[in-house]
Amino acid sequence: MAERLQRIGTHVSRYGLVIVLLWIGAMKFTAYEAEGIRPMVTNSPLMGWIYRFLSVGGFSSLLGAVEIAVGVLIALRPVWPIGSAAGSGLAAGMFLTTLSFLVTTPGWEPSLGGFPALSAMPGQFVLKDVVLLGVSIFTAGEALAAVRTRLDAAEAPPR
Repeated sequence: MAERLQRIGTHVSRYGLVIVLLWIGAMKFTAYEAEGIRPMVTNSPLMGWIYRFLSVGGFSSLLGAVEIAVGVLIALRPVWPIGSAAGSGLAAGMFLTTLSFLVTTPGWEPSLGGFPALSAMPGQFVLKDVVLLGVSIFTAGEALAAVRTRLDAAEAPPR
């Protein structure tokens, strides 16, 4: 039973992450989402410079394309585990970046006394990325284990 639950959990984790990345990536092509991420990008020392080179909509669309590509890579685990591991690693990098917004974008709710009360935006919006980061790291490790298993099977002498 434990192994079956782990197998189911692995699939739900991987393809749940894929759905989140594809959905949020597709939303990045809308003006609503482009404006929604604007304050976080503007306040970020890692990313604030980007609007000097790209428009708000242009950057959001680029980010959406990257998120969709990363989601597709992760989904390819059954046929291309190394590509899936790379996609998971890229997702982990994205979630680490968005988690930095908790520090760089004002997000403590003053009506609740400030820290540790998070505002809805960006605080609660970004906090979910802790879980998505963990899932990305997990799926990267699982995909790399599959690569190792395939390599070991290929190196085994014929019977």
